[in-house]
Amino acid sequence: MSINNRHILNWTSILVAIPIGMLGAMATLLFRVLIELLTRLIFGSAHDITRAVTAWPWFCWPLIVGFGGILAGIFLHYASRMEQQQHVRTDYLEVINARLEAVPTRTSLYRALSSLFSISSGASIGKEGPMVQLAALAGSLAARFIQRPLKLQNSDVVAMAAAAGLASVYHAPLASAIFVAEIAYGISALQRLIPLVVSAGVAVLTMWMLGNTSALYPLSAVQFTISFSSILLTLVVGLVSGLTGWLIIRLIALSKRQFARVKNLPLRLGLGGLAVGVLAIGSTDILGNGYEVIVRIMSGELILQMLLVLFALKLVATALSVGSGAVGGLFTPSLLLGALTGSIVALFANLAGMPVNNSLAFAAIGMGAVLAAVSQAPLMAMLMVLEMTFNSSLLFPSMIACCLAAMTVYRLQSASTYPLVTEHLSRADAWFDFDNSIIAQYIVSGAALHPQDSVGKALAVSSIKRDRFVYVIDQQGAFLGAVSVHDISHQVLDKTLTLDSPVSEVMDSGFPVIYQFQTIRQGWDTFSQISLERLPVLNNASERKYLGVISKTSLIQKAKTFI
Repeated sequence: MSINNRHILNWTSILVAIPIGMLGAMATLLFRVLIELLTRLIFGSAHDITRAVTAWPWFCWPLIVGFGGILAGIFLHYASRMEQQQHVRTDYLEVINARLEAVPTRTSLYRALSSLFSISSGASIGKEGPMVQLAALAGSLAARFIQRPLKLQNSDVVAMAAAAGLASVYHAPLASAIFVAEIAYGISALQRLIPLVVSAGVAVLTMWMLGNTSALYPLSAVQFTISFSSILLTLVVGLVSGLTGWLIIRLIALSKRQFARVKNLPLRLGLGGLAVGVLAIGSTDILGNGYEVIVRIMSGELILQMLLVLFALKLVATALSVGSGAVGGLFTPSLLLGALTGSIVALFANLAGMPVNNSLAFAAIGMGAVLAAVSQAPLMAMLMVLEMTFNSSLLFPSMIACCLAAMTVYRLQSASTYPLVTEHLSRADAWFDFDNSIIAQYIVSGAALHPQDSVGKALAVSSIKRDRFVYVIDQQGAFLGAVSVHDISHQVLDKTLTLDSPVSEVMDSGFPVIYQFQTIRQGWDTFSQISLERLPVLNNASERKYLGVISKTSLIQKAKTFI
């Protein structure tokens, strides 16, 4: 391998990112076409599911969504069984994070078919999940032909394709690249981001060349005006959005526990679909991922009462669909619930007499904030609001709301809907603990002798503790040094010592020590300079009172939590 390709960032990865971006866009377009075809087959119309479902009488809606769930469950059952039998991981994020060789083809296709039936029949689930998975699969298949001659990791190509797939869905290349980096890599290396940005940007350029040039949510005419009241309301939206995200996570967890009682997968998804269909009788706007509804909210069509009802129904419907196991994404449902949250908070503020320039701006801010809360990826969320709306005035308030919402969920100790985010956060917490915990937390008891004790006693203590060194303290407990059992054995054999000789004759008074209030990091640095397994721990450098020992193994086990 040449020197230019020995690092994460190289020209090969940049050039490969261009065709991979196009390939990712094509994969998402293919899935979109399949959804339209199946929707037309079921409802005789290619309209959004919230309108297409009205082609059937209301009492048929639960049956349609329920039957779609059963079909989805059948395909998901096959995928799950194959994953268990073959011990493979299908999710593209896990493939990237674990640096696996490839995205499994058959299980990805089975999961895509499961999602296709869930989405087309009206499950409250996002389209982006299977779209990005298919884009990642396409990238993985392409990588099999190019990775050997170009010396690329399959997982790196998968990351490019995943960023491209998400970008082609939401027309947000920068946010999509950062999402993959935040979720899969934990932004452990900035160099990994560059090929993702290139691939995601090419995907959006491909979509534009095919005629999809408008903002996903047109809101360019609305301007956020900075004032005391608008900033205060932004803070409220961020806090309430954090609580909304926490509620989404909790309800999904509760739904999963309840549906886990139903062991038959098709029946489980069928019951979930049936329940969503019943809720649709109250409002068809809860069906599907919610894109059309967000557009209506942005246009100001819905009044406060309708927003409140839709928020409650969509929250429950999403928990039911995700909890039952429907394959899909949470992006757009989170965006819809965020738009509802922002609009509701702004309208209530207006009723309370607070000056609100435009509630639609807070709908967009709420979109990003709830997405940040649910995904625990605030940087991605704030940029996605900017890219989806083409409205730069929303960046500053989105930064405030997204960070506040993500922090609210984090402080409430709710796990992200993406397990890898929880893993990254746990690793970061472990690293913080490693740098800030003190040695005193890891002290264990250790035997010590007095200077007048015999070397024979030192050998006996060593055989019990299975340690090469025995520590020596005075009558007040102050540390004096240590004796090596190897030195004792050699000198006894050489007859320069007897077993009755005092340990003071072979004591090393310069033996390395560590102090109880030093950090674990400092202890690690001390161990790295010596070959000892244990070190004596003293209270401080002046009194030098012996407290016990700390082992290198305990520090290694601590470090395992973040390595």
